[in-house]
Amino acid sequence: MNAYLALIRTNIRLAFRQKVVIFFSFLMPLAFFLIFAQLSHAAQGGAIIQVVAMVTVIGTLGAGLMGAGIRAAQERELNILRRYKVAPISPLPLLVASTITNLIVYMPFVILMLGLAKTSYGMAMPKHLGSLLIFIVLGVLAMSAIGLMVASVVNSMQESGIIVQILYMAMMFLSGATIPTAMFPNWLLTVVQFIPATWLMTGMQGIMLRNETLAANWQAVGAMLLTAAVGFFLCVKLFRWEKEEKMRPAAKLWLTAVLLPFMMLGTWQAYAKDNITKTKVLWRQMARSGTTLIRNGRIFVGDGRVIESGGVLVKGGRIVAVYAGNVPDPKTLNAQPIEAAGKTVLPGLIDNNVVLPSQRDLAAYLYSGVTAVNTAVHSDAAVKAKNLMDTGVKQGAELFLRDVPKGVASLSAAEAAEQAAAGRADLLNDSLVQQIGPPEFLAVTLRTVSAHKQSAESFEPLSDAQAKLLRAWRAGETLTVGTGAGKLLVFPGPSVQHELELWVLTGIPPQDALRAATLNSAKALGADKRIGSIEPGREATLLIVDGNPLQDIKATEAISLVMFKGETVNRQELLKGQ
Repeated sequence: MNAYLALIRTNIRLAFRQKVVIFFSFLMPLAFFLIFAQLSHAAQGGAIIQVVAMVTVIGTLGAGLMGAGIRAAQERELNILRRYKVAPISPLPLLVASTITNLIVYMPFVILMLGLAKTSYGMAMPKHLGSLLIFIVLGVLAMSAIGLMVASVVNSMQESGIIVQILYMAMMFLSGATIPTAMFPNWLLTVVQFIPATWLMTGMQGIMLRNETLAANWQAVGAMLLTAAVGFFLCVKLFRWEKEEKMRPAAKLWLTAVLLPFMMLGTWQAYAKDNITKTKVLWRQMARSGTTLIRNGRIFVGDGRVIESGGVLVKGGRIVAVYAGNVPDPKTLNAQPIEAAGKTVLPGLIDNNVVLPSQRDLAAYLYSGVTAVNTAVHSDAAVKAKNLMDTGVKQGAELFLRDVPKGVASLSAAEAAEQAAAGRADLLNDSLVQQIGPPEFLAVTLRTVSAHKQSAESFEPLSDAQAKLLRAWRAGETLTVGTGAGKLLVFPGPSVQHELELWVLTGIPPQDALRAATLNSAKALGADKRIGSIEPGREATLLIVDGNPLQDIKATEAISLVMFKGETVNRQELLKGQ
């Protein structure tokens, strides 16, 4: 034990004398932390978690690969190790001391970074802080084993530097430490599962974002432990005291042995893809965790109330405050401002009755500001689509699988049936319909309607449907919107806006029509505690439109922004690849 302690003390003194070790283990990660935090506006929300994870991976690579690999090769080439050869010391204490030195040099930086993240950027400490720290220690052990393995099979510092730099750069740029892997194409996202640092990145994000424990990351934990064990075992067997002892070039193949656990994990992920899915889910959660202030807009609350000028503060995917009149300065709230002057903020629209929607349909709904839909048709495809949207793997409207609630009125289906019966397809000219496309679908719809005129006798005339709706409204019945979208000429998404226009033309006040498409529909689905209104505690699922739909209901088609659970939806990208 005395030998171990003496070696650790010696290594620490030597480590702090080496500028390269201090740079890669402390100064460079700290610089990255400050730069990334500034560029990502980390004080505005969950971006700080991404920054902490990215910088920790960079620092772990530096402490492990650089700190162990380069230093060990340097000590052999400078004949430092030869001095220990005559003493009764085996290779194991030297390797253990080197690794513990890496931890002692690096872990204080981790503590410092977490402290800065909390005090300067408002990051909440992870619920399982112990799991996070242990996970990082395991990462340092695994990277140190890889670095020491490199030092064991090379014959010079130059060789060590080349191999370590290749591994370092590959892990830094492909693991998510600099470029988020969620932005990668699927084939590259599969490839990076073979990289140890990828598992370190997703594991830390899971612990910090989803309150996961080590048990939830057992695959990564097991791979890092196995890598450390195999690496140290081989390093002891291949240990050389002097630079004159040369390794054959084929000895470098031993590196594959220490990387084998992650090669096995990558092979499994090519089939299972659960870590790939986790990567996408974490990215979605990150996007929904920011702080945003919508200001100076008209707010339709959902229950009929209207705030003529106010603001909505969103944090962590939920509405935390609604302001009437004066709105605080976004800087005082560390919030990203969204200017809504001349615009109207509404709860996301809801369609209570649609035909079985596809994944693309759900994306089209969200594009159109329809953030929730309900279908009474249950199928495996519907359940799969629902799970993809609920987890955040895909973006689209929330899907409910329930019976059609009472009080649902649909004028769109009646109008579409009258047009189809006459061989007309005027509804195809709607601006939103043209946007959601795709063009080939619109062309097929036009040919279908033109070629196959239908008998109008089997459909309820639009005038009769309007009369029923007007009687129900005058009787004070609770009305909800259900368009029957998915039928011929009733298009997923734009059908809700068109339905609202038909309601207003029928004589329903815009305020009541909007309430039917928001809070009333949410109540019918049993979801009004989450969605359907703009109140503190509700999910930040919102629609911002140009103009005032309370005066001109067609303004609901002039979509300025869609927000889903706190994430500003990139509508231009939403339908790509669908």
